[in-house]
Amino acid sequence: MSEDLETYGDVKNLVGNEVVKSETEEYFDVFNPAYGKVIAKAPESTVDEVRHAIDSAQEAFYRWSQEPVTERIKYLCRLEHLMTEKREELARMITTEHGKTFSEAIAEVDRAIENVESGCASAYHGMGKNNINVAHNVDETLYRVPLGVFAVIAPFNFPLMVPFWFIPYAIGLGNTMVVKPSEKVPLSMQMTYELFMKAGFPPGVVNVINGGKRVVNEILSNDAIRGISFVGSTPVGTYIYNTGTQNKKRVQAGLSAKNYELVMPDADIEYATRGMISSFFGNAGQRCLAGSVVVTLPENHDKVVRAFSEKAKKIRMGFGLEKETDMGPVIREESRKRIKSYVAKGLEEGASPVLNRSDEIPSKFPNGFFVGPTILDNATSDMSIVKDEIFGPVASVIEAKNLDDAIEIINKSRYGNASTIFTSSGASARRYVNEVEAGNIGVNIGVAAPISYYPFAGFKDSFLGDLHAQGGDDHIYFFTERKVVISRWKITGGA
Repeated sequence: MSEDLETYGDVKNLVGNEVVKSETEEYFDVFNPAYGKVIAKAPESTVDEVRHAIDSAQEAFYRWSQEPVTERIKYLCRLEHLMTEKREELARMITTEHGKTFSEAIAEVDRAIENVESGCASAYHGMGKNNINVAHNVDETLYRVPLGVFAVIAPFNFPLMVPFWFIPYAIGLGNTMVVKPSEKVPLSMQMTYELFMKAGFPPGVVNVINGGKRVVNEILSNDAIRGISFVGSTPVGTYIYNTGTQNKKRVQAGLSAKNYELVMPDADIEYATRGMISSFFGNAGQRCLAGSVVVTLPENHDKVVRAFSEKAKKIRMGFGLEKETDMGPVIREESRKRIKSYVAKGLEEGASPVLNRSDEIPSKFPNGFFVGPTILDNATSDMSIVKDEIFGPVASVIEAKNLDDAIEIINKSRYGNASTIFTSSGASARRYVNEVEAGNIGVNIGVAAPISYYPFAGFKDSFLGDLHAQGGDDHIYFFTERKVVISRWKITGGA
């Protein structure tokens, strides 16, 4: 079957509404990770090509920023309609290049579309404030004005959704964009080129430039770039944040995570473990909101671990476009090896293998980058499997003494992206919400993902910056500057 896989040739760039082939001689392999086969080549675009894309965005900025806000919204509305029409096709491409299941890919496309819808509203949210007669015949007005060219440096785990955390808000508020997809998954964004052009966006408003570190470094150093939105690992994000801010750019950086999920003795174990299966093993664990550490108490530890492992044993691995598949592969062979090395190290450090499917590869896909669901019990806070982001389908289990101890264990983590409590007690939930140091808190929710018009929060080493991704007021402040006008007019005549 792998011999019949569709291939896509060289990935193109989108610059000034022209789809152009890079002149580079350097390319990255793009895989179908379920089959372990190369299906496309992504260019490491040249510095001149990156500059051309940024120049195109800069040239488009003035006219676009002067477009009436009600007109800018119409472009986004058309884009939302076109993405909805192509929803399943976009999802199939996400599954093909990333490996997640088709249902997970559909959910990703829907989230991208929701952000376009939310971006339409954000244009109205850009209204300013004013006072008359702050002094005699003096009026004062605050305007929110667009800044210019913004860039997105996107990760591999959500090829479409993450870029659309930023694109609609930036352009809806009058800026222009340069998007750098992950070189591992560039095909989904390439499918949107036609949609941007069909929606009628003027040339240069949205540009997509493919590549790796060379492209990133030009974005970081180019004076025309006013701000950068990044999602990825803490080491890379720290480099981008430090370099970008040193070059006087705004930077918001969503970083690594280690998300804890506490199951209280009064929780519905069937409901909780069902949610945990989705959280820990959905997207093959390659999600910044994925559960990573289960916390139990002595009263329910054995019951939770048993119920969780029984469900994890039933997970079927394969190609995400096949209906019987519950979980797809990880993104690359090197990812598979890294995840397996963490499992081995966890066992060396004293964890107990409740379920170890890390070596399992579906017979139908012998060359795929698969790691099976794995649950390691008797973990402690000083183990590598608990301290480090594994970014794969591995669950570590810690038994806490009580709720106080559980909260203390969770707050020891250097990361603070998300955390969840399963409980029927409002008092326990309230304590958890108030005391756990994480930006996205779930109460009886396996994946604590904020809706598009709320910000994607994050604490500690899971975020750098002061304004978060996605909706809410944060995107308005990030993508606009405040201008204050103080006016005095000589008044003649009157009563």
